[in-house]
Amino acid sequence: MIKTMLILLGVITTMYLGYLAYRFVNLDSALATKIAKGGIILDVRTVKEYNTGHIKGSINISMGTIRDRYIELDPEKTYITTCSHGLRSVKVQKILKELGFKHVYNGGAWVDLEKIVNQQDNSK
Repeated sequence: MIKTMLILLGVITTMYLGYLAYRFVNLDSALATKIAKGGIILDVRTVKEYNTGHIKGSINISMGTIRDRYIELDPEKTYITTCSHGLRSVKVQKILKELGFKHVYNGGAWVDLEKIVNQQDNSK
């Protein structure tokens, strides 16, 4: 029993560290610049999740509806996708790129991206 719990704990820790490394490697380091230049924050969580808290000025199109609602977006504009942990935002980033959007970046977890936005607002 203890051996199984230790193995499970090891697997969970490894997965979490892998996720942190993935975020570090894949998140665009110039998000603040993209936002300052008019990048639009696209929150891909569900409406219910979005209503519990979101980045001021962001737009909400859930991952589940993006293939139907992408026509509401301008393919020439810059979008920064975000969600609760950063996994759905990666998926939507890939979907939009497959649909011809060239300026789509993963912003990761919305609470982390909100810190970047707030830092920009405070520096103005």
